[in-house]
Amino acid sequence: MDSSPMLALLALIALLLVAVLILVWRGHRPAPLPAPDPRLDQLAGQLQSLAATQASSQAAIDQRLDARLNQLSDRVQERLALSATEAGQSLGELKERLAVIDAAQKNIAELSTRMVSLQDILSNKQARGAFGEVQLAAIVQDALPNANYEFQAPLGEGKRVDCLLKLPNPPGAIAIDSKFPLESYRAIRDADGDVALTQARREFSVAIRVHVKAIAEKYIVPGETADCALMFVPSEAVYAELHANFPNLVEEAGRSRVWIVSPTTLMATLTTMRAVLKDVRMREQAHVIQAKVGELAKDLDRLDTRVGKLQSHFDQAVEDVRQIRISTDKAIKRADEIESVGLEAPESVTLAATAAANPVLVAKG
Repeated sequence: MDSSPMLALLALIALLLVAVLILVWRGHRPAPLPAPDPRLDQLAGQLQSLAATQASSQAAIDQRLDARLNQLSDRVQERLALSATEAGQSLGELKERLAVIDAAQKNIAELSTRMVSLQDILSNKQARGAFGEVQLAAIVQDALPNANYEFQAPLGEGKRVDCLLKLPNPPGAIAIDSKFPLESYRAIRDADGDVALTQARREFSVAIRVHVKAIAEKYIVPGETADCALMFVPSEAVYAELHANFPNLVEEAGRSRVWIVSPTTLMATLTTMRAVLKDVRMREQAHVIQAKVGELAKDLDRLDTRVGKLQSHFDQAVEDVRQIRISTDKAIKRADEIESVGLEAPESVTLAATAAANPVLVAKG
């Protein structure tokens, strides 16, 4: 705020005090009052002028303060309106995010329920076996035609295998058995200390060896199956643990002609088998393909003969066009000769006729 009005006000107050003191001093003088001093009148005029100036300055200050207050009020109202709008938008976004969080929470709850159900399935050996068979069936059905596999197929004397791949000889039918040594694997994961870990690994090795031996004895049947079988482990974690820390078990299974596969490696194996089946079907249909190729060769011979005939027709047509062109040129020349004969003068025609009739006279003349 400007300080000049305040200084003017202080100066006015000071002048008023001086005037009051002068008046008081005059009132207490014993001597008679002298004649009025013109300077006092001048001072009074100045005081009045200062008072008027102060009043106008105060009015200007009040006007400026009112304007500033109005501007500040407008800004406050605008800011409040903007804040209200932003608050509304924020509340809307918050509601949307709360709705998303609510949906996510429902999905998490549903997933938790499914995980509990899966845990219940995996904790039960029979249910776990059914889970492995269902996963095996889904992979096989996606990879091979229906005619090349059978689930719960009879094999040997009173035995059934989870899946039998029907492949041509060689190699022949291949049995797949689904095993899930989950307890031993969990014991390894939950082992506390070296002693517990060693014991858990020993139990895991025993479980794998028992499974491999059972598959080799039950599902490799001479004359019915190939000389190998597949052990399907429906868990990538168990498969990774087996290959990472138990390579001796994998080698022993290989010597027993039992190949351990996971969902990923089983899909790769079945994809290779599908390519082999396609090649076998192509070999079986080789004679049909050869017959079709022979028929195609005959069709090509006939096509070549017909193309030759068509070529001769085209050549004859070209020759005919050439002859027609020659005849046309001759006709045009005849027409030109006839036209030139018709344009000769009569005298030249008479002389030509006389010369033709009596060439001797023409020679004498």
